[in-house]
Amino acid sequence: MTSEIIARELLQIKAIKLSPQKPFTWSSGLKSPIYCDNRTVLSYPVIRTRVIEAFVENARRFSPFDVIAGVATAGIPHAALIADQLELPLIYVRSEAKKHGLGNQIEGQYETGQRVLVIEDLLSTGGSSLKAVEALRATGLEVAGVMAIFSYGFDTCVQAFKAADCKYYTLTDYATLIKYAIESRMITDEEYQILKTWNHDPAAWSAAHVQ
Repeated sequence: MTSEIIARELLQIKAIKLSPQKPFTWSSGLKSPIYCDNRTVLSYPVIRTRVIEAFVENARRFSPFDVIAGVATAGIPHAALIADQLELPLIYVRSEAKKHGLGNQIEGQYETGQRVLVIEDLLSTGGSSLKAVEALRATGLEVAGVMAIFSYGFDTCVQAFKAADCKYYTLTDYATLIKYAIESRMITDEEYQILKTWNHDPAAWSAAHVQ
């Protein structure tokens, strides 16, 4: 039920928006009928608390671990709240090493051999998360797994995590969200078919909608 509740609330606060008729443009340049920005959760204390409680409850799937790592930038605030609840150290991982100062890619204190639970806000292809996993492993840390609020459920993501030999878990996902959207009549049958086609092959759907 928690997965369904979180999916519903993400839609209600517009952390996830559905627009089959007027696609969004992702930072990658791809066109998409869905847009997710889970940073919005931080502005709603009740929902924020529910999300963090769900993270903490499901973190046991990856036990034991010694450190919480947030993926910059959107994963950092959620990771900080989780680390606070679990009374564990927090570190965070940049997309690349700094070009100045100490040149760090990983910020915070850690020791070689520690097990790290990685926190993201969203999994799409899994690329940014697995880049963080690679950086953590390269410094001698052991990655217990990756947790995120939401996943689009792309097969490319599933296969990427499998290839990286990395476990992951999301609090809710595309299938759960779309099921609620249909049942609550937030989308029509026609819009559902559009979303279904997109989810099956996002790249091809995007190419067909470039103007």
